[in-house]
Amino acid sequence: MPADNGEDDVEYAFEAASRSTPRVDRDRAKERWSSSTMTRSMTGTLERFEDAVRGATASTHRATPETIGSVLSELLVEPAVGAPPPFDDVSLADLPVSVATEPTRQQLLEASTGVTGAILGIASYGSVVLRSTADVDELVSLFPDRHVVLVRDRDVVDDMAAAFDDLVPLIADERADAIVATGPSATADMGALVYGVHGPTEVHVVVVRTDSHAADGTGGTG
Repeated sequence: MPADNGEDDVEYAFEAASRSTPRVDRDRAKERWSSSTMTRSMTGTLERFEDAVRGATASTHRATPETIGSVLSELLVEPAVGAPPPFDDVSLADLPVSVATEPTRQQLLEASTGVTGAILGIASYGSVVLRSTADVDELVSLFPDRHVVLVRDRDVVDDMAAAFDDLVPLIADERADAIVATGPSATADMGALVYGVHGPTEVHVVVVRTDSHAADGTGGTG
C-alpha cells in the first residue's frame, strides 16, 4: 500500500475494495466515502480546538445559524456591543437581544459584553484570529469584561502553519491586520496571575456548525 496519507490512501483503499463493482456505483460510493472521511477529520479538529479553548480558561459552546439566537441570549450580558462577523451565516441584527454594532465611546466603556466573529480558529492552541480594523472589531474584543467570539466550524484549522497559509493572502490582498487571541487577558507582571488587566476577564467561544452534521446546543464549559 502506498505510504502517502490523506486522499491518496482513500483512493488506494477504495479502488482495492471495489474493483469488481460497476463504475457508476464505485463513483457514488467513493463520493460518500470521501465525504465521511472529511467529516471525521473536521470533527477531530473541532474537538481538539474545543479542548484547547477550555484549557486556556475559556468556555466553548456550539450553535447553528438557526440556534445562534438562543445560545447568545444565554451568553450575553447587557448592555452589549458587537462587530459584524466576517461571514454571512450569522447577523447580529437578527438576535433576540440588543447588540450595538456601531457603538459610541461611551457604549464601549459601559458595555458588559462584546461580540465578535473570528476569521479562523487554531486547534493546537485554542486560539481565535480576529480582524484588527479601523472600525470597532478590536475595541469590542478588548473593552468589555465578557468577550463572546463566533467561529465557523469550517474556519477551524489544525495549527499555526495552516493559519498562516490562510492569512497570507488576506493580509496581502486587503493589507489587513489580525490578532491571535487565546483565552482571557492575563498577566503576572506584579506576581500572582491576574485576569482582565489588558482585556476581557472571560471568553466564550461559540462554534457555529455550518456542515450537514451540525449539532445544536452548547458544548462543555471550562
